[in-house]
Amino acid sequence: MNLEKYKKRKWRVWFRVIHRDLGFLIFSLIVMYSISGISLNHIEDWNPSYIISKDRIVLSEQHSKLSMEELVDEIAPHLDYKKHFIRDDGSVRVFVKGGTVDIVNNTAVVEVLSKRPFFYEFNFLHYNREKLWVWFSDVFAVILIIVSITGLFLVKGKYGITKYGLYWTVLGLLIPVVFLMLVI
Repeated sequence: MNLEKYKKRKWRVWFRVIHRDLGFLIFSLIVMYSISGISLNHIEDWNPSYIISKDRIVLSEQHSKLSMEELVDEIAPHLDYKKHFIRDDGSVRVFVKGGTVDIVNNTAVVEVLSKRPFFYEFNFLHYNREKLWVWFSDVFAVILIIVSITGLFLVKGKYGITKYGLYWTVLGLLIPVVFLMLVI
C-alpha cells in the first residue's frame, strides 16, 4: 500500500467515526426538534403547546349577586381567581390560574389551558427560552454541520459525492434557493 492511498483511507475512517458517534449523540435531539418543528409549522391549525378546553355556563340571577371571586368559586371551583377587568361593552374578563373566564350577558365561557404532554417540553426547548439551552443549541447546530459534511464523504465510488451524491446535494441546495426566488 502506498502512502497516498493510506492517507486517503485515514481521513475517510475518521469521517466515518465522527459521523457515527456524533450521529448517535444527536439522534434524540434531531427527533425532538423535528417533531417540534412540524408542530410549530402548523401553529395556525392547532396549539402545539397547550390543550385548550372551553365550557359554556349559563349564569342565573343568583350569580349576579356574587363577587367575581365567589362567582369563579361557584362555576369553576378548580380554578384560582387572580384578577378581572370590565370592558367598555360591559363584558368581563376574569383571569384565573391556567385560563380565563369571559362573561357576556348571562353566559360565562371558561377557558382552561393545560400543557400538551411532550409537545410543550419539546417546544419549550425549541424556542430556546433558557440562556444555557441557547448555548447547547449552538453546539448542537455545529454538530449538525459536522455530521452533514462528514456524511458527504462516507460513500465513495459511483454513489459518492463526486457522482450520484453530487446530484442530490445540488438538488438539496437548489430547493431553498428556488423557493426563495419564488417567494421573495
